[in-house]
Amino acid sequence: MQRYMEERILELAHYTIQTKATVRETANKYGISKSTVHKDLQDRLPSVNNQLYKAVCEVLMLNKSERHIRGGMATRNKYKHGLV
Repeated sequence: MQRYMEERILELAHYTIQTKATVRETANKYGISKSTVHKDLQDRLPSVNNQLYKAVCEVLMLNKSERHIRGGMATRNKYKHGLV
């Protein structure tokens, strides 16, 4: 794996853990696709730093368990502000 990829993967992992950000939020912050963020965190991170991977997995599982709540809040805000 190339050096710049390892640095990007570690930076994405640290950001995700520190801010408890979703894959979408991380992708927007770094200006890359959600697919790249997901591939980096799920597939490439274990070979770079397995301990960091376990911490990232906890954040991603938390986000997954809360996604139905976020979706409901987004819909409520959309109707509240008359966007629909």
